[in-house]
Amino acid sequence: MEYITVSAKTLDDAITEALIQLGVTSDQLEYEVIEKGSAGFLGIGMKQAVIKARRKVVEEPEAEIVEDVKSEPAVMKKEEPKTVKKEIAKKETIKKETVKKEPAKKEADLAKVESQTIEACEKFIYDVLKAMDMTDVKVTSVVDEEGALSIDMEGSNMGILIGKRGQTLDSLQYLTNRVANKMQEGYVRVKLDTEDYRRRRKETLENLAKNIASKVKRTRRTVSLEPMNPYERRIIHSALQGDPAVSTHSEGEEPYRRVVVTLVRK
Repeated sequence: MEYITVSAKTLDDAITEALIQLGVTSDQLEYEVIEKGSAGFLGIGMKQAVIKARRKVVEEPEAEIVEDVKSEPAVMKKEEPKTVKKEIAKKETIKKETVKKEPAKKEADLAKVESQTIEACEKFIYDVLKAMDMTDVKVTSVVDEEGALSIDMEGSNMGILIGKRGQTLDSLQYLTNRVANKMQEGYVRVKLDTEDYRRRRKETLENLAKNIASKVKRTRRTVSLEPMNPYERRIIHSALQGDPAVSTHSEGEEPYRRVVVTLVRK
């Protein structure tokens, strides 16, 4: 397969865009970095990251026994009919149980965010930023329509705070949540964001979900996505819950838990 050329603000964004365009997961992507990209100084002299990417050329794995029951009679002869029926029934039961468990758990009622909680969270964030030599960042806090404490950070070189696929931002958000819930009674939820990363990441994941669903329907093969945090897995589940042709479930243990997209057998 020929290479495609992809450019984006950061190297991670370029890789993600390549995954979407090719409809593959990260372990199936082969790429070459043409330009790493540069944030420049205060946005001046910024260069986009550029990569050449293509789908890895790998041998197709053998089809699962359930696939072969319909498409490869020769494979089915290797199994006794009763064994095949039991295997089908077992897999169907697992699929039904998995789908039943997928809806996100209802989040606990949020407590009213108190002023001292907001002050403590902002102080904690400023202290962390100071330790990172990021003293020019402005922190703004509001209680959103859901009752959560939404904190936004503005400044230069915020990509450092976002980290690879938002891992640094997620870690800081987790710690800030711990600070908030030590300050008052009831459950307080803190949302941390910068440079509109959460919205941009949500759109990227929704596009990825639709591309993966199309691939599953085209190839009739199950696809396992890269490991994601619970919030990002919920985005994938929600994006595909209205598609009757595919089902989704999560497999593995944190932090390597991932979404699996499967074709619905009719």
